[in-house]
Amino acid sequence: MTTYITEIVSELLNNKTNLSCSIFILPSKRAGAFLRKEIVKQNTQNIFSPEILSIEEFIENISDLKIGDPILLLFELFECYLETNPSEQKESFEYFSSWANVLLDDFNEVDRNLIDHSSFFHYLKSIKDIDHWYLNSEKTELIENYITFWNTLPELYLAFTQKLTKSGIAHQGLVYREAANNIEHYLKASQDRKHIFVGFNALNNAEQQIIKELLENGNAEVFWDCDAYFMQQEDHSASLFLKSFKKQWKYYKTNEFKHISKNYETPKEINIIGCSKNVGQTKYVGELLKTLSFDELENTALVLADEKLLLPILNSLPENVQNVNITMGLPLKEMPTLYFFEDLLHLHLDANDSYYYKDVFKVFNHSLGKTMLPKTSFYLIKKINEKNLTQISFKQILEATHEEEKAAITFIFEPQHNDVSKNIKNAKHLLVLLKEKSEVKKDPILLETLYKIHEIWNKLDTLNQKYKHINTTKALFQIFKELTATITLDFKGEPYKGLQILGILETRGLDFKNIILVSVNEGILPAGKSNRSFITYDLKTQYKLPTHREKDAIYTYHFYRLLHRASKIHLLYNNHTTGIQIGEKSRFLLQIQQESPKNHVLIEKIVTPEIIINSISLKQINKTPEILEIIKNMADKGFSPSSLTTYIRNPMDFYTQYILKIKEVAEVEETVAANTLGTIVHDTLQNLFEPYLNKILTSEILSKLQSIANAEVSKQFSATYKEGNVFFGKNLILFEMAKRYVQYFLIEELKLVKAGNEIIIKQIEEKLHANIDFPELDFPVKIQGKVDRIDTLNGALRIIDYKTGKVEQKDVNLTDWEDLTTDYKYSKSFQVLAYALMTNANSPIQNAQAGIISFKNLKSGFLPFTLKDGKNASIHQETLDNFTLQLKKLILEICNMNIPFIEKEIDNNAY
Repeated sequence: MTTYITEIVSELLNNKTNLSCSIFILPSKRAGAFLRKEIVKQNTQNIFSPEILSIEEFIENISDLKIGDPILLLFELFECYLETNPSEQKESFEYFSSWANVLLDDFNEVDRNLIDHSSFFHYLKSIKDIDHWYLNSEKTELIENYITFWNTLPELYLAFTQKLTKSGIAHQGLVYREAANNIEHYLKASQDRKHIFVGFNALNNAEQQIIKELLENGNAEVFWDCDAYFMQQEDHSASLFLKSFKKQWKYYKTNEFKHISKNYETPKEINIIGCSKNVGQTKYVGELLKTLSFDELENTALVLADEKLLLPILNSLPENVQNVNITMGLPLKEMPTLYFFEDLLHLHLDANDSYYYKDVFKVFNHSLGKTMLPKTSFYLIKKINEKNLTQISFKQILEATHEEEKAAITFIFEPQHNDVSKNIKNAKHLLVLLKEKSEVKKDPILLETLYKIHEIWNKLDTLNQKYKHINTTKALFQIFKELTATITLDFKGEPYKGLQILGILETRGLDFKNIILVSVNEGILPAGKSNRSFITYDLKTQYKLPTHREKDAIYTYHFYRLLHRASKIHLLYNNHTTGIQIGEKSRFLLQIQQESPKNHVLIEKIVTPEIIINSISLKQINKTPEILEIIKNMADKGFSPSSLTTYIRNPMDFYTQYILKIKEVAEVEETVAANTLGTIVHDTLQNLFEPYLNKILTSEILSKLQSIANAEVSKQFSATYKEGNVFFGKNLILFEMAKRYVQYFLIEELKLVKAGNEIIIKQIEEKLHANIDFPELDFPVKIQGKVDRIDTLNGALRIIDYKTGKVEQKDVNLTDWEDLTTDYKYSKSFQVLAYALMTNANSPIQNAQAGIISFKNLKSGFLPFTLKDGKNASIHQETLDNFTLQLKKLILEICNMNIPFIEKEIDNNAY
C-alpha cells in the first residue's frame, strides 16, 4: 500500500521541489509528523528540514495573534458586556457564563467566514425583535433587558474585537479574520518561499481567501486528498467541498486540480459488524486484535468515532498488542480523582454551616477521602448513621476528628460562605497534603492527575485575582467544570510503532492497510444536528454559513477518506436499543451496502455475547454442634413469632439473622422507614392507653386522648428520629400520616363506644411466653413475644396485633392447618395464633378472638383469625391444640441436627 503522504513526497521530489525552502501546511500536527518521517525516508541527500505547520499555527503566524484560552476569553467578553450593556440589571458572571460560550462560538463562525458583522448583527437583532413582538406595547423588564442586549450586540462585538486585537490574544475566528486581512503583507514578506498545502477538504472563507491569494501569487501548491470515485459523482457529499473549489476557484480554470487518486475502487474486504452495547464493541475489538500478527498490527488503525470508548478499549487490548500509540488523551473529566474535587465544591454550594449527610459521605467514601482521613471517615460515617443525622455541622465534624487529620478536615469542611478565594486556597492546600501521602507517591497516573488539577486551581486563582467576577461557589463550580472538560492526560509512546489508536479527525492525511472503526452509529458518525447557536437557520443560509448539511458532508468525507487505501476494514456499530437510545447503524453503512464498487467484498454479521447459563443450586448449610447450641439457647430464651415466620419464609434468612446474628448496617433514615413508622404508632398508643388499663373506655376518655394524640406522636417522632430533621419534606408527610393513623384509630374506638359497646383494655405491649413440651428434645423450649393489646369487647377477649401496613380479612383466613408452617402468606395467622397460645399459657382462654387491626384498613375494624369457611372466628382449646401441633413440627425441624438450612425459592411477587 502506498500512502497519500508517500505519493505527495514522491511527486515533490520528482519535480525537484526545494523542500528546505518550502513551508508545509497540514490539517494537524500528527499528519505533519508523518510527513517529516516520509521526507527523511525518501530523501537521498542531506537537506535542512522544511518548516511543517498545522493550519492553526500557519494562520497564527500570518495574523500576529495567538488563539487564547476559552476561559480567559469568557472573562474578557464579560468585561466588554459590562461596559457596553446599558441595562441597570446586568447579569451576574455566573448566569452570563451559562450561555456566553454559545455567543463566543457564533463570533467565531462570523469571523472565520469573513461575514460583514455590521449587517449580520443588524439582521440578527431584527429577528430577535420579531421573536418578541407583542401587540401590547408594554413589555416586562426581562423582555426589555433581552431586547437591549440584542440592540447592543454590535457594540459588544466591536469592543470585544478591539480588546482582543490590542492584547494579541484572540478567539480562533478573529485570528483567521486578521490573517485574511494581513495576507497581502504576508505575501510581500514571503515571496521566496513555497507554501505546500497537504490533505485539506473543507475550508472556511478565511482559509479559502488565504490559499487562493497564495495560489494566484504563484508561491503555493495545493495537494487535495480526494478520490476520483467521489469526484465523478454529482451528488455525493464526500466531495461536496472539493468539487466546489474546483468549479469556483479562478486558479483552477487554467491549472491542474491536484491530487485525485483512484484508490477507493481497489479490492477491499469490508466487514460490517453489529454489536450489543459499547461493551460488545470493545470486547469484539479485543478478540479481533488477537487474530492480527505483529506486522499486521504495525499497519492497523483503531479509530474511535466515540472517544468516550478509549478507556474501555484500552482495558480490552489483548496481550499480543505490545506497542500502542494513542493520539487522544485520557479525558480528565472521566478520572475518579476529579470527582473528589467536584464533590468538595458541591459540598459548599448551599453556603451553610451544616452539610447534607450524602454530600459528606461522598467525600469520606472517595478513595482520596479515605487516603487523607482513614480514621475520621470510618468513625464519622458510623456516628452519622447511628444518630440518624441528615445534616451535620462543621463543629460536629471537627469534634469527632482525630488530631492528626484536623488540618485536612478543616480544608474540606470549613464553611466557605461563597468566599471563592478561601475555596481555592483550601483546595490547593489539600493537593499539597495529598501529594505527600505514600499511597499517592507510588501511583504515577494519580500524581499526573493531581498535577493537572493543581494547574486548574492555579489558573482559577489567577483569574479570580485578575477579574474579580467569580462571586459564588456555584460560579466557581461552573468554571471549574468548564476548565476540566477539555483537559486530557496525554500518553507517551513511540508515534510510528505498533497499533495506532486515533480519533476520527486524527486520521486526516494518514493511511493504514487495516482499519477498525468503532461506533459507526447515527448520531455519532455523523453527529446529530446541534442547535447550539443564536444564529437562526435562515440567517445562516442567507450568509452562506455552514449548516448541518455542510457538517454532515465533513463527516462523510472523513469516513470515506479513511477507506481510500485500506484493504481490510472492520466497521462496528452498536445495535442495542434502550429507551430513546436507538442502536441505529450510520447512514454511511447503508450507503456502503447499496453503492459499493464491485471490487468490494461486503461481509455483514451480528455479534452476540456468549451467554453461559450457570445452574443455580440452592444454598444449604448443614447444622453443626455449635449451631445446635445456638438453637438451644434460642429455645431456652424463647422463639419469637417473627423468628419462626422468618424460618417459614426462608430458612437461610433465619440462619443469617438468628444464628449468625448478621444485622443490617445502621443507615441514615432520611425519610422515616415503614418499620420506624410502625414503632412510632405503637409507642404512641401505648403511652396514650396505659393510664386507662382495666378501665372501661368512655367517650370522655377517648375525646381527651384525641386532644393529646398529636403531641404524643410528635414526641415519639423526635425520640425515634434522634437528631434527624423530623418535620421537613417527606418526613413531614409521614409525620402527618402517623397523626392521621392515631386519630382515625381513636375515632373508630369512639364509634364503638358510642354504639353502646364496652371496651376494657387488659394489657398493652405485654411480654408473654409459653413453655412447649417436647418429649423428643432434651432441652426446654418456649416461645416468647410482646403482644400489642389484649382487651375485652362486651366481655369477649380479643388478642390484637397492630399493623401499619395494609391487611385484609383474607390475610388471616386459614383453610388447611398444614399450610400454616409451610406457606409464608399465612404468617399473620401464625403470629396471632402464637400470641393466643402465649395468652392462654398465662390465663386459660375460651371463645376468644385473635386478630389484626390494620391502620391502612381501619374501616374494616378488627380482622379476626378465621378457619376454613371464614365464619369460625372463635379460638378455643381445639384451635390451640391444632396450632400447637403445627408449631411443634416447625420447631422440631429447626432443632433437628439432620435437617440442614436449605434456601427456599421465593416468589417475591406473592408477598
